[in-house]
Amino acid sequence: MTPEDITNTLIELFNSSEVQVLPPESWQVETPDCRLLVLLSEDRSWVRTLVPIAPFQEAQPFIEQILAANFDYTQEARYALYEGALWGVFQHSLESLTVPDFSAALAQLLALRQAGLNKFFDGLVEQRVRQIVQVAKAQGQSLEATLQTLDRFYQEGLLGDLEQGTADREAVLAAWQRRLQELWPQVNPSGGE
Repeated sequence: MTPEDITNTLIELFNSSEVQVLPPESWQVETPDCRLLVLLSEDRSWVRTLVPIAPFQEAQPFIEQILAANFDYTQEARYALYEGALWGVFQHSLESLTVPDFSAALAQLLALRQAGLNKFFDGLVEQRVRQIVQVAKAQGQSLEATLQTLDRFYQEGLLGDLEQGTADREAVLAAWQRRLQELWPQVNPSGGE
């Protein structure tokens, strides 16, 4: 792959007005949704493509899940921490990189950017709901008693936001209740499934 191939690929995938070629051989794509950087190493043997995903402080609670995602599902793209931010990163030898592989890597990075931290947050919520079910069952509580406890926690301000409106609070509670009801038969008090 050549620098010209990089420029042409970026222009094909994005609006040409969003692509800036910066000396010495780096590129920046600015869209309304994100900023993407493509950098060549000093010796022009490696290309690194980056997209910011979230500030480090927002990503910090999910570090374990982020590292597991690097192993499980990010394909050629990877999560990385640098200068107080979580980035999506793709690095490859320029000589062996093909245009289709570069295009696929860009798509992967943009998918990581679009997903943001949602997948990790959802996974954490899932884990917490499973823990609630496990503890409730270990204490001999019924599903109905657990739902009543959850409602009481919301009314007392232990969960949710006291400033939250009634409609918002009821919507959040309904979501919790649905998930508890779905997971109740799946979770054993001993922690196994």
